[in-house]
Amino acid sequence: MDDPRTTTDRCLAGRVCIVMGGGTIAPGWGIGKAIAVLYARAGAMVVVADIKLEAAAETVGIIAEEGNRAVACQVDVADPVSVDAVVQTALRSFGGIDVLHNNVGIGKAGASELTTIEDWRRISDTNLLSLHIASQAVIPEMKARGGGVILCTSSINSMRHIGMPHLAYGVTKAAANHFTRLLAVEYAPFGIRANSIVVGMVDTPRIQKTMLGVYGGNEEEMRKKRNAQIPLGFMGDAWDVANAALFLASDRARFISGTELVLDGALTATVLG
Repeated sequence: MDDPRTTTDRCLAGRVCIVMGGGTIAPGWGIGKAIAVLYARAGAMVVVADIKLEAAAETVGIIAEEGNRAVACQVDVADPVSVDAVVQTALRSFGGIDVLHNNVGIGKAGASELTTIEDWRRISDTNLLSLHIASQAVIPEMKARGGGVILCTSSINSMRHIGMPHLAYGVTKAAANHFTRLLAVEYAPFGIRANSIVVGMVDTPRIQKTMLGVYGGNEEEMRKKRNAQIPLGFMGDAWDVANAALFLASDRARFISGTELVLDGALTATVLG
């Protein structure tokens, strides 16, 4: 199989894609960054939106260096005005919207009794309300164009306990899965497909920032333990997710809608012991 970093597959040629959460919080390849770059390599024009404009601009810089087209936007995914500005940028820059990828998610690991009401609202607004805001913003344009694709990056926390408390994150991601299913049915008559990508343990810059403390601050030990939990014996990476996203965004997945694609090295098929 071709290395996804050098793919010449142009299955999204002429499409306009918005990637919410297209930056990364630390050096390296995060999921949103890899998705945006791979969409561009597949011929798409990409609007890269992130809460940190500099992170979105870094992704756009990579896309531009490779000779592809993209623009960067700052976005607060829980703010309709901010999201609408991203949509207007897509329309103004590239003339339409064909794909919306909601690659957003925050959480608070640790004892659930320590998750405050404010924490819960913040997590729910980012992980769930944002999906409604973004979908509501792009669907009229997709309907006018005769179809489109809406994707959501979800997590295996939405389907099972993963060995540590992560209540608000898991519950909101479970709701996100069902939001996507219902959206798929409602808008299927307009040619709009919607699916969730349910991601297991992946090795991205985010785990160094958000998970390291759970493993006692030892990065080598964290990776060793996480790899050992997975039947295949290794964590995935951002490109594994990006490859799945590219497939689901393309016409090759034209009959796939209202479902979840699980990428977890068979982890959810196991029994915790």
